Amino acid sequence: MTERHLSLVTPLGDLSATDLSLAGGKGANLGELIRAGFPVPDGFVVTTAAYDAFVTANDLDARLTAADSAAVVGALFREAAMPTEIADAVTDGYRRLGEGAVAVRSSATAEDLPGASFAGQQDTYLNITGTEQVLDAVRRCWASLWNERAVAYRERASHDDAAGLSIAVVVQRLVPAEVAGVMFTANPANGRREQTVITAAWGLGEAIVGGLVEPDEYVVDRGQSEPIASRRVAEKKVMTVRTDGGSEQVATPASQASRATLSDAQVLELAALGERVQQHFDCPQDIEWTFAEGVFQLVQARPITALPEPIGDVPTEWPLPRPGSMYFRASIVEQLPDPLTPLFADLIRVAVPVGLDRLMSSFTESLAGLDMDFPTINGYAYYDYSRTAMNRLVGLTPAAFRIIAHHDLVLRRWRDHALPDYQDAVGRWAQRDPSALPASELLAAVRTLLSAACIYYSNVQMVIPVAATTELTWTGLYNAVLRRDGDPQASDFLLGFDSTPLRSEKSLHALGVWCRTVPGLAHALDRLPADALFGTPPDGVAAADWTAFGDRLTAHLKEFGHTIYNLDFANAVPADDPTPVLESLKHAIAGRGADPAQRQREASERRERLTHELMARLDPVRRKAATASLKAAQQWAPIREDALAAMGLAWPTLRRLLRELGGRLAAAEVVGHPDDVFWLAAAEADADAAALDAGTPPATDHRAAIERRRREWRGQQLATPPQYLPVSRWMALMDDMMPARDGNQTGPVLKGTGGSGGRVTGPARVLTGPEDFAAFQPGEILVASITTPAYTPLFALAAGVVTDIGGVLSHGSIVAREYGIPAVLGTGNATKRIRTGDVIVVDGGTGTVHLDEDEEPELGATRQLPTWLPWAAGAVATTGLVIWLRLRNSRRSSLSRPS
Repeated sequence: MTERHLSLVTPLGDLSATDLSLAGGKGANLGELIRAGFPVPDGFVVTTAAYDAFVTANDLDARLTAADSAAVVGALFREAAMPTEIADAVTDGYRRLGEGAVAVRSSATAEDLPGASFAGQQDTYLNITGTEQVLDAVRRCWASLWNERAVAYRERASHDDAAGLSIAVVVQRLVPAEVAGVMFTANPANGRREQTVITAAWGLGEAIVGGLVEPDEYVVDRGQSEPIASRRVAEKKVMTVRTDGGSEQVATPASQASRATLSDAQVLELAALGERVQQHFDCPQDIEWTFAEGVFQLVQARPITALPEPIGDVPTEWPLPRPGSMYFRASIVEQLPDPLTPLFADLIRVAVPVGLDRLMSSFTESLAGLDMDFPTINGYAYYDYSRTAMNRLVGLTPAAFRIIAHHDLVLRRWRDHALPDYQDAVGRWAQRDPSALPASELLAAVRTLLSAACIYYSNVQMVIPVAATTELTWTGLYNAVLRRDGDPQASDFLLGFDSTPLRSEKSLHALGVWCRTVPGLAHALDRLPADALFGTPPDGVAAADWTAFGDRLTAHLKEFGHTIYNLDFANAVPADDPTPVLESLKHAIAGRGADPAQRQREASERRERLTHELMARLDPVRRKAATASLKAAQQWAPIREDALAAMGLAWPTLRRLLRELGGRLAAAEVVGHPDDVFWLAAAEADADAAALDAGTPPATDHRAAIERRRREWRGQQLATPPQYLPVSRWMALMDDMMPARDGNQTGPVLKGTGGSGGRVTGPARVLTGPEDFAAFQPGEILVASITTPAYTPLFALAAGVVTDIGGVLSHGSIVAREYGIPAVLGTGNATKRIRTGDVIVVDGGTGTVHLDEDEEPELGATRQLPTWLPWAAGAVATTGLVIWLRLRNSRRSSLSRPS
């Protein structure tokens, strides 16, 4: 080690970014700025060697670790003797600086790092004058390494190894700042790297750093003809000023409080300085700056941590692709809660009309070629029906009604034709090796499979209304004629049946129980990432046991790995990313959540008992009616779940085919990653595939365009799409037919549909997708845009469920009733109004979510709207629409009865 590294005090100008261990993050970065020619006040660093020598000379190591409060730590540093060599080195450095007023700042070795800034965790002292005050401030900075907030921050950031920690202290000339503030060379709010955000206030700037003043804010959009994108002049009520021996906060003079701190020219000058700093460090920077006598100076620079991905503008207008049409977000759109990725949007726009046209023409030739489309508006999918198409639907013949109303026909059509045909289409491509296929054939296969999926889904659109009708008929009959005070709910007679989601849940739970019996396996899985599940056996697990586990997990994924979280094929399924499955398996291994097989047995036994008791007390006429109605409802409840669960059968194969194409494009260096293929337009993918097949490089590098599209998508994701367009009084008649309420609900109460009764208060966990499953904890309230069958394992842990989209007959309601937990669905914007950790009240009886747990929930009937209507509304092309509109009028009274 060189003599310089062993020194106790080092001039800032002798340091560089590599001297972190000697000067701490702040000192090393300031030294780097000076060496690069940036304007930085002169100063020196009391190095970590000085701190280490002080601690060793006073035998403080053990006592600091054992200290239980900042007061104890402060006393240890105040009372400990300052070694002469340290005092002399600091005194000499201060004299060389010219003495006078200085700023004394902590600079820890775990500070201003790329992954954790530790900003504000240690102390800073301004306007320090005289040798004794400087030495005292150095002591206090050393002590701040051990204050409560710094220790807590290190623990949260996993930097809690005290043995590796040290601290330096930066001593700089104090700039008598007229204005000071903070500058981010990337926008921390929206992640945009081309935007610089500057905050400014009068005085020394500590009021901004400490959050004591609302500063002026300027946003500079670099490269634009009008670079200052926004400016906000705040009322700056306080400012930091110099006092004898320090600084303090005082009221800002009235003449300055509401005046802008910087001119436009000064804003641009400062932003340009920040851009140069960013270029030097090659990453976005968080910079503290001062302005005095017409000169900007930098007093700190560190990497911005936790910068979000760039976010585009949030849409506020919803322009119609073709005026005069009617647009709906329902049916298949319920499984597309986010904006669509470009390739999926282009391909599904063709596939959905094909599927619906196939269904329509099977009813009657008069409906073939219906004028409908499936476009996106601001990235969100909508059904688009012309007025002519709507008029043709309303004119459906009585024969069409009789066709769809024939339950056995619908069952046979789904079971004997639609499902086998879909399985056959998937099977033909699932066994093909994607790497052996030409690029154009990969895309042709994707189109074929997506078309098969949409044809299948069009048939499911008949299953769902029939299943809904049988359940609603039973519910209406039971509530109106059969139920007595104190009797169970109508839905209790429909629980406990087997279905694909339940079989998946039982399979995973059984695997978890088996894992408990294998030595070392539970411990290994708790620490193993999903991408290592099929690799080398982890420590402590025998090779044979690891192979057996892999075989069992593979069998589970082969049967249930097609379950989708979001229909857009850019989203992984368990078959290609088993991470959410692994997290659910961990809960099963730990015994968290109920045994689904036991729950099913109990529900089944209770159902049989309730059915026997009900039928035993009915007269023959009512018994006959009840038996027929209940039998139909019980038959169709699991069929509906099986039909929906099969929708994703093609998705593992679709994703393999597309990621093969993406891999080839990444190898050709026109995209950055195989998954970037999802962000291409269909025409771009076709052109690239043709070039690859011809043995020539694709003509276009898509990487910049993909980044722009991702940014735009993130902005679109923050919007709440209207359920129907155009918004008008006539279209408002569709409110009750939509799967979600208006997305602009405000106030402390969110209203939705009560899907499962009961009331619970608890912390919310907002899930944006399967990537959040690992964070879910038992007893939390599950809040999501939708809950598909893939979410089922979390219901065993959840205290309640809230969704943006869904209704009383949706999957989320059915599973919540199976588990006996409250559920409110179709709120429209719960995921945007609720944050993880918020304590909320979910009242399934009234269909409300109270965002303030102290507010007493209102009383009233559940919004028991017939949520088979969204399916009919979204696929208005099905003949079921008119049937369900007629049923709605006849059943509304029975559905509105509180159960």
